[in-house]
Amino acid sequence: MVFGKLPMTSAILTNKFERRTFVLGAAQGGIGLLLATRLAYLSVFENEKYKAASESNRVNLSLIPPRRGWVLDRTGAPLASNRADFRVDMIPDRVVDADATLSLLSGLLGLTADKVGDIKDKLEKAHGFQPVEIAANLDWEKFAAVSVRLPELPGVIPQRGYSRFYPSGASVGHLVGYVGPASAAEYERDRNPLLITPGYKIGKDGLEKTFEVRLRGVPGARRVEATASGRVVRDLGTREDVPGKPIQLTIHAGLQDYAARRIGLESGSVVVMDCATGDVLAMVSMPSFDPNSFSDGIGRIEWKMLSGDDHVPLRNKVLRGLYPPGSTVKPMVALSFLEAGLDPNASVGCGGGLRVGNRVFHCWNRRGHGTTDMAKGIYQSCDVYFYHFAQQVGMDSIAAMARRLGLGQEYPMPYAGQSYGTVPDPAWKKRKYKQDWALYDTVNATIGQGYMLVNPLQQAVMTSRIASGLQLKPRLMLDRRTPQTPSLGIRQDHLDFVHAAMSEVVNGRGTAGKARLPIEGVQMAGKTGTAQVVGLNVGNGKGGLWKHRDHGHFICFAPFDKPRYACAVAIEHGGGSGAAYPIARDVMTYLFDQAKAMEVLEGYEKQWGGNVTERMAAKYNTFAAQFGSSAPDAPDEDQTAKEVEADNKPAPEPTAPLTDAASPAAEPVAVPAPVASPTNPATAPTPAPITLPGQ
Repeated sequence: MVFGKLPMTSAILTNKFERRTFVLGAAQGGIGLLLATRLAYLSVFENEKYKAASESNRVNLSLIPPRRGWVLDRTGAPLASNRADFRVDMIPDRVVDADATLSLLSGLLGLTADKVGDIKDKLEKAHGFQPVEIAANLDWEKFAAVSVRLPELPGVIPQRGYSRFYPSGASVGHLVGYVGPASAAEYERDRNPLLITPGYKIGKDGLEKTFEVRLRGVPGARRVEATASGRVVRDLGTREDVPGKPIQLTIHAGLQDYAARRIGLESGSVVVMDCATGDVLAMVSMPSFDPNSFSDGIGRIEWKMLSGDDHVPLRNKVLRGLYPPGSTVKPMVALSFLEAGLDPNASVGCGGGLRVGNRVFHCWNRRGHGTTDMAKGIYQSCDVYFYHFAQQVGMDSIAAMARRLGLGQEYPMPYAGQSYGTVPDPAWKKRKYKQDWALYDTVNATIGQGYMLVNPLQQAVMTSRIASGLQLKPRLMLDRRTPQTPSLGIRQDHLDFVHAAMSEVVNGRGTAGKARLPIEGVQMAGKTGTAQVVGLNVGNGKGGLWKHRDHGHFICFAPFDKPRYACAVAIEHGGGSGAAYPIARDVMTYLFDQAKAMEVLEGYEKQWGGNVTERMAAKYNTFAAQFGSSAPDAPDEDQTAKEVEADNKPAPEPTAPLTDAASPAAEPVAVPAPVASPTNPATAPTPAPITLPGQ
C-alpha cells in the first residue's frame, strides 16, 4: 500500500492561516497589554517623578552661597566681614578651549601674565566640577564686558555675590585665619553640592576653620525658567540665604592693628591681656599673610614671597613659637625663692661670674654687679645672684612656681594646637633623656636658658598672674561676665616686693629705662630678657647672620600700682631685649593715649617704607618684576594647608642645651634720670585707658 502526501486543500490552508493569525494576534495583544500596563504605571504611579523631571528640564535651580557670619572685636568692629562684589569663575568641564577662553578674558579683565599662569595651574589641578576663580572684586565695567561676551565664553560664570573681607589684612592673618574654595578631598568627604557652588568658600585655618559650622549659614536658591539652550526666560523666584552667626572676640581691633604695625620689620609677637578677666586684647604674630589674598586664592608670586621668607610668615608665633625665655623668668624665680623662705635681703657678691663645679658661669655684666640682693638681682638682671641662690632652693621649687604661673601649660584656645614648651626638672630629664639632673641644669634654667622653652602666650599669662596674683586663664571668646578667678595663693607682700623690683627695671636703676611710658602719672613695671640662640663660638648674638642673633623678650604690666594690662613681646633674632621693650612701651602707650602712640608709629613707618599693607605691596611688585610667570607654581588648597601646618610645627627640644661655657646674653643697662620711687608712685592723676565695653 502506498502512502503519499495529502493534497493541500483550501480548508487546510484556511485552518493554518487562522492558527497563525491567532498566535500573532495573541502576541500583539500581550505586547499591547504590557505597553498599556507600563503606560498606566508611568502615568499614574510614576507621575510625580516624571513631572519633576519635566519641570527640571524647564526650570533651573541654582544655589546662592550664604554670607558668612562676621568675626567681631569686643566693641563690635569687624575683624572679618563680607562685601558685595562682582566676580568671574570658570567651570573646567564646561570649557571648550581653555587657552582661547583665557586669552579673551585676559583682554577683558586686564589679567597679568603671572595671574594667567596661576589660573592655568588651578585649572590643571582642579577636578572638572570645581569652580576656579578668574577674578574677584571687579568694577561694573569689567563685569559687564564679560557678561555680554558669554556666548563666546562657555564655562565662564560671571556673578554678583559676597566675598570675605578682612579690613585689617595681615594684622589678623594668624588670629582669624582665612577661607578658600573647598578642595576635591573635602567635596568627596561631604558630597555637599554647596561646596562646588561658584563663589562658595569654607574656613581653612584659624577661627574661620574652628567655627566653620557656626559661620557657614544656610544657602539660598534661585529658580528660573530656561529654554533647552539655557537661555533664561523668566525668574520664578528666589529664596534668600540665611547668613551665618557671628562670633565676638575679646580682641580690641585698634590695639591688634597697632601692635601688628609696631612690630615693623622685625619677626615676633605681641600678646596683651586684661589683668582683671584674662581677656586677650591683642594676639599678634608678624610677619603674617594677608587673608584677603588667601581668600582669593594664593598666587605663585605671593607664595614665593611667603614660602621663601626666613621670618616664617606662615607660622603663628604666639601659639607655635617656642623660645628660651631668658631673664623674663627672674621675677618668677624670685617668687619661688621667697616662698622657699629666702630672705630678700640676703646677698651675694657678683664679680662677673660664678664657678659651678668645673665651669665658670658668667654674668652678662663681666665687670660684675658687686653686692647684690634680690631686688637688685631683678632690676639689674644679675645672673650670679640667681645662679647662687637657685642651687640652695633647688629646681623642683622653681619648676613648681613656673607651672603655677602658667609656663609649660596648654590653654583652651579655639585653635588646632599649641606648642606648650618645657619646664624642666629632675624628673623630666630622667624621663626624657634617662640622665640625672646636674647643678649646671639648674643654673641654666634659672636664667631662662637650657632646656626651658615657652611660647609668647604663656609669657603673657605668667605676667598677668604676677601682676594680679590671680590664676588667670586667657580668654578669646567674649563673655561679659567677670570670671570667678581663684587666687594663686602667693603672699601679697611677696608680690608687692617683685612688683616694686620690676618697676625699678623701667622707672629706676634697671635695664630698660627707655621703656618708661611717656604718660604722666602712669608707671609701667617690666622685665627684660635676652635669650641665646648659638654659643659664643658661633657668634656674639648681636650681629652677624640674622638667625644667629639673640632673641629679645620683654614682659610688663601697667599701671604699676594698680595692674590692669599685661603684655609680653618676643622678637626673634632681634639681638637682645633692646628690640622688644620699645615695642612694648608703645603698645602700652596706645592703651592710655592712642594719639601719642600713633604719632610715634607714623614716624617709624616713614622710615620703614610705609605700613604693613604698603610694604607687602611693594615687596610683591619687586618679586613680580623679578620672577613674573617664571616663579614656581603655587600649591593647591590641600597642599597650602599642609605647608601652613608644617610651618607651625614647633622646633625640636634641644638635646644639648646652651651652657654658660657660652655665656648668657647681655642685658643692656640704661640709667634714666631720677623718677618717683616705685614704692611711692607719682600722685598725678592717671589718664583714662582705652574703653573696653563691659568694664
